[in-house]
Amino acid sequence: MENFEPVIVAFCCHYCAYTAADMAGSQRIAYPSNVKIIRVPCSCKVDALHLVKAFEKGADGAYVAGCLKGDCHFKEGNDKAAKRVKFVKKYLEEIGIESERLEMFRMSAGMGFQFAQTAKDMTEKIRELGPSPINIAISQAKGKAA
Repeated sequence: MENFEPVIVAFCCHYCAYTAADMAGSQRIAYPSNVKIIRVPCSCKVDALHLVKAFEKGADGAYVAGCLKGDCHFKEGNDKAAKRVKFVKKYLEEIGIESERLEMFRMSAGMGFQFAQTAKDMTEKIRELGPSPINIAISQAKGKAA
């Protein structure tokens, strides 16, 4: 567990969160390389299925990063995304996965430092939780098959 490096998928809004990630990079503000960014046109384009599939495909944690409240380029897309994340968090709990593994964050394009800090904080949180129960089950199944 000491060497556990979590895989985290970040679904980032093109206009704000993705631009904040880009700003962090251009300002040379380091954030963990285990955070895999997926750029989406708007955070509301992240479907519940995308979030669940991220875990199914090996993510230990995931988050959706959208525009600030009231500042979505697609009017209320970020609010729809927040509701969807809340719904999926309940679903994860029902199937035995800690809901803390999924979060929703809001940031503007100029928040490069906050993007990097969010990535660091999320990595630490998931590191403390340990590997996803799905990944543990897959490892155990592979061990029994060998």
